[in-house]
Amino acid sequence: MLLFIQAAHAAPETAGAGSIFGQILLPVAFFAIFYFLVIRPQSKRTKEHRAMVNALSVGNEIIFAGGLMGRIKDIEGDYAVVSLNNNTDVKIQRASVISVLPAGTIESV
Repeated sequence: MLLFIQAAHAAPETAGAGSIFGQILLPVAFFAIFYFLVIRPQSKRTKEHRAMVNALSVGNEIIFAGGLMGRIKDIEGDYAVVSLNNNTDVKIQRASVISVLPAGTIESV
């Protein structure tokens, strides 16, 4: 048994250099995976949504966050007046618009 203990103490230490590399590589790999799977797609969606909101104009048919469909009647800065039907108008934030519908969608529904 004493022979094995002496052999273990006499073995060279080569794990030190590899462990520092491994300790740095692992967090970098996790960050890279997190970036490509979460951060980058989310920033791309945000950029597309911002472009859609900035391109809104009077007459566009939209769906907004409440799930209602309507036609933009007027744009006032960060807000838009949306006509839900002939008698009902609501004022919404432009950022709450989920999607712009093709022209004529409201009449066909």
